[in-house]
Amino acid sequence: MQLKPEKLAELSPERMQSILVRSMQDVSEIYGSTKEILDDIRTRGDAVNVEHYTKLKSDLSAGDFLITPEETEAAYKVVPPKVVEHLKIAAANIQKFHSAQLDRPQWQMEVTPGIIAGRKNTPLDSAGCYVPGRRAAYPSSVLMTILPAVVAGVGRVMVCTPPDDGLTANPYTLVACDIAGVQEVYKLGGPWAVGAMAYGTQTMPKVAKIVGPGNKYVTAAKMLVYGQVDIDSPAGPSEALILADQTARPDFLALDFLSQVEHDPDAAAVLITDDPGLAQAVCDEIARLYPTMPRTEIMDQALRYCAVLVAEDMEAALEFTNQYAAEHLEVITADPFLTLQKIRHAGSIFMGPWAPVPVGDYASGTNHVLPTGQAALSFSGLSVDDFIKKPTYQYLTKEGLSALGETVITLAEAEGLPIHAMCIRKRLES
Repeated sequence: MQLKPEKLAELSPERMQSILVRSMQDVSEIYGSTKEILDDIRTRGDAVNVEHYTKLKSDLSAGDFLITPEETEAAYKVVPPKVVEHLKIAAANIQKFHSAQLDRPQWQMEVTPGIIAGRKNTPLDSAGCYVPGRRAAYPSSVLMTILPAVVAGVGRVMVCTPPDDGLTANPYTLVACDIAGVQEVYKLGGPWAVGAMAYGTQTMPKVAKIVGPGNKYVTAAKMLVYGQVDIDSPAGPSEALILADQTARPDFLALDFLSQVEHDPDAAAVLITDDPGLAQAVCDEIARLYPTMPRTEIMDQALRYCAVLVAEDMEAALEFTNQYAAEHLEVITADPFLTLQKIRHAGSIFMGPWAPVPVGDYASGTNHVLPTGQAALSFSGLSVDDFIKKPTYQYLTKEGLSALGETVITLAEAEGLPIHAMCIRKRLES
């Protein structure tokens, strides 16, 4: 991987655009084919999924999609005990962090005399968590999607994960589901899983919300069912931006950079600094390490979305950082907490030399289901808030309504809604 420092101020508009856009997914071209699958599921339900998955198991019935207790028990015999132990450690940290996100369950205030208004928290009745499967086994994503829902108090949490040959689920996924406290796991993937969760089938009740990362077909399906159900933010290939000054260690940054692009051929990694010497040192360290690294066939392809940038000063670096709106942002500066106050847009922020992105990927407690492709300009990462509705309420005395009556009547009549005004006037005249 041959990288050279580039001056931020001298980037062409085309180069700047390519860095900012990175591998943002355009799923519009597959909307048509994905919608056909979803419409078919909405009409025929389980039959569609059975027809699709007979390629994995010839004598398939709809009941075979649901994981049995025996399958979960068998998974524990496959997954090494050390992995189980550390999944439990990660789960405890994730649960602890997300429990701290719970707001006051209910609050109210007196807006003016006689007018009491408030808000209460109500967890969703149900949620569906999509977990990638087959060759990509991510038990950490199981914990990240299920545990916020469990902490929020969601009544029914279910998981869909793509099956492998023989209609078998990944054992690491099953163990993680069990640790997170969910036994309702279906061996379904892609639009077939999203459609079943969104519309329900003869054997699968529909859910209120679908969360979790997936490929472009999963993303397209989630966007198409939005409105029927709620979804989290669209997720694309992973990305990281490293914001560093002269205090950062080049050997740390080089590995952080490479660890990001080993994810996926479409992954993106960018370093921005105000120190030209640091930028060059990181490029040199990457060049030295690269021949010894695994997964270079993936990283070679990701190079087109990578850059090492030198800003005129830290203010310019910060301006670019907020414009990039990274999924993962590492802040390695002399005072990262001071720098934090100037960060407006990022999915998750990793501060200081001892907090590389992998700690958040797995075990620090924060969530790794995050907005990508500049979606952090308007979205946050998955949290307890995603599984809680917050309806408002109000209680008025007659005196409170009297004080507000003229305002409501005037505005209702101004908007051409005279019966709205009558509702108020009738009460005030009684």
